[in-house]
Amino acid sequence: MGLDVPVYDLSVIRGLWEVRVKKHRQKQKKEQERKEKSALTRIDQEWQYRIYCKSLKSSERNLLHHYLERSTLPDIRPNTESDQHQDQVSLEDQKDQNRLIFRLDGDGFTDFPRELQWMSYLEEWHVRGTRIRQLPDFLPLFTQLTVLQIPKNCISELPPEIGKLTALRELNVSYNRLSKVPPELGDCENLEKLELAGNHNLSELPFELSGLKRLLHLDIAENRFISIPICALRMFSLQLLDLSSNQLSDLPQDMDRLDQLVTLLVHKNHLTYLPHCLANIPTLKMVVVSGDELTCVPTRVCSNPDIKFIRLYENPMIEEKRKKKKKKKEEEEKKKEEKRRRWRQQKEEKKDGREKEFMEAYISSLKDRDAVPYSTTKVSISCQL
Repeated sequence: MGLDVPVYDLSVIRGLWEVRVKKHRQKQKKEQERKEKSALTRIDQEWQYRIYCKSLKSSERNLLHHYLERSTLPDIRPNTESDQHQDQVSLEDQKDQNRLIFRLDGDGFTDFPRELQWMSYLEEWHVRGTRIRQLPDFLPLFTQLTVLQIPKNCISELPPEIGKLTALRELNVSYNRLSKVPPELGDCENLEKLELAGNHNLSELPFELSGLKRLLHLDIAENRFISIPICALRMFSLQLLDLSSNQLSDLPQDMDRLDQLVTLLVHKNHLTYLPHCLANIPTLKMVVVSGDELTCVPTRVCSNPDIKFIRLYENPMIEEKRKKKKKKKEEEEKKKEEKRRRWRQQKEEKKDGREKEFMEAYISSLKDRDAVPYSTTKVSISCQL
């Protein structure tokens, strides 16, 4: 008895499924936006604030009220006098510029103050030189935040919720411990300046950052990029691109897609040539490269009077020291390898000697036997103390 099994085009089914998933996500996003704009969120926040105040002492409650009155903040931690000079927490009300800034500075801090969650009206954060490892879970509440400066801390990752800061214009996470960037950062469509220098373990950027069409300044120096991120070539408003101190060996042939680029910094890489397409960027005014390994440069770039073409060379004395250090290291490696080779050779010689002694003893034992075995198995026993 035969059974007819209908065969459908899987691509059609997949397309229908993707459309449904997309519609579902759009519906979820609209619902989330509706909840955020509704009064329920504000009422819930007020109740949470009242509950939190009930758990505080009168002195702590007064301090919190000072926070919310937007006055200058004292240090919120019990410190010694020496620590008070080093660690600072302050809130500045700059009426002339209509900005509110939160500052946190000093290696005595390991976390953000919980009271900060009630200050969602802040427009700028400046946090540096602390031992903070992660951003607070209440970060999405700061929808008015335009500047997030958090360099030289111990931050190991950016939360996906950072994509909800749609008003953000400047983000500086330089000299932290990032190894990746969340794709949700591409939702910050108003971002104009992004600094991710000196994270050392950062080697790629998500393609979703292509959505940052207003980005003017991208700094990813002192990382481990071996090529320019694809998303960077789709940031068409980019004016400054800093790729210095990475591991680039070449530049793409379609860099002229960045037709608004003014400054290109690619020194301290492993470039041996520059692509001719750089000459097609009409706005290009400055190119900085390392001249030690560079052998091929387009004449229209290095001889153009409108472009400041700067070649940086290593200090000869420093380079000589580096060569000596490298040579010394290679010699030490050779000595170690020679030692290992001799040790292996001696081990083989000892091994061969033991096998020979075994065979001689075994053969001599056969002389005293009445019957010679057809086959035998050698058993090696090693004792290690």
